[in-house]
Amino acid sequence: MDRYLVISSDGHAGPRPEVYRDYLDPQFRDEFDRQHALRMQALEQAGERLEMAAESAKWAEDKASGLSGAWDSEQRNAVIDADGVAAEVLFVDGLTEQNSPPFGGDLGMVPMGAVPELQWAGARAHNRWMKEFVAAEPARRLGLALVPPFWGVEQAVQEVEWARENGLGGILLPHMWMDQAPYHHPKYEPLWAACQDQGIVIHFHSGAAPMLDYFGAAVFGAAAPSDEPPVEMPGALGIYVTEVCWWLARPLVFMIWAGIFERYPRLKVAVTEGTSIWVPELLELMDHRYSAHHFSAKLGTGYRKHMTMKPSDYFHRNVMVGSSCMPRREAEMRHEIGVHNIMWGTDYPHPEGTWPITRKMMLETFHGLPEDEIEAMIGGNAAAFYGFDLEKLNPIAERIGPERAWFRDETSA
Repeated sequence: MDRYLVISSDGHAGPRPEVYRDYLDPQFRDEFDRQHALRMQALEQAGERLEMAAESAKWAEDKASGLSGAWDSEQRNAVIDADGVAAEVLFVDGLTEQNSPPFGGDLGMVPMGAVPELQWAGARAHNRWMKEFVAAEPARRLGLALVPPFWGVEQAVQEVEWARENGLGGILLPHMWMDQAPYHHPKYEPLWAACQDQGIVIHFHSGAAPMLDYFGAAVFGAAAPSDEPPVEMPGALGIYVTEVCWWLARPLVFMIWAGIFERYPRLKVAVTEGTSIWVPELLELMDHRYSAHHFSAKLGTGYRKHMTMKPSDYFHRNVMVGSSCMPRREAEMRHEIGVHNIMWGTDYPHPEGTWPITRKMMLETFHGLPEDEIEAMIGGNAAAFYGFDLEKLNPIAERIGPERAWFRDETSA
């Protein structure tokens, strides 16, 4: 084939906020009506505090039709066709169109302040909508179900089974557990087993972080301790964007050291939109802590006796990195990160993503690299990891995929 098969590891989809009401169980719709206006106000304030509102509005001025691909199936096909993307992994949407699910069943699913019954209701409303969106293009869309596991692992396992039965290929878990049990707690063992048995891929997606640390007590509706006006916290956004990837990577540290991938060798995990430049340093650090040497002698060997491989070996076998909006620097680090652990993504329809200049950005990232490595990172790794049907996708790639010749460095040929 003269064109590449492109699979985006990071797409976002979700209906307009009022549409979620129809996908809620009936007993939660009155509460949706009570909270809706306040929720829209909170999302608007969040965008302003993250300094995204003005820039996002400016960016979106001439893109209304394309942005509707977040919920319009035909429009989405038109957009990704123009981008040269044959298939996508679909996460819930967020602030971009203020169309995240209600009750905290959103991209972060943080447990602090959540009402368990309501958070599950919001998550399930999204899952039902995503089931329908995927069913419209099952070969091109791999949808993810939202699963907040803190409010009953049995419910989480049931949702994993529901996801598989209803055509979804993975789940999104929160990467921040706050005051809840972390992921090396034994209570989650049935969840890991269910995901392995059902062939459901676990995902963690960047976004959530300890916002109160960064923005202060008045952030996102939190009450100030007195009647005094909120205090400006200098550098809050810079601190957030610096640290956010570490919160995303943290579950991997817990899962690897807990031996979860030792006990469940077929379990698959993807971490998405948190860059991939941290991978080599984190793996080197964990391998160093795992290895026997003078500086670890006082630790003994008991803490690693349940592991038969180095932490990096589990990572390279079980984990993929969804390198959304991947810059050239990360492509040049591909061997340190792991060529076969990288999955490229567009982050459509978010402003920080590659759309509407996806083809240009693809070329900037991959131009001149070996064809077999481009093929792996731009779609082959995702195809194998998720089990996409290549008989159905290859004809699409032959029609819309980027030409291999575009990426060749003719001056060095």
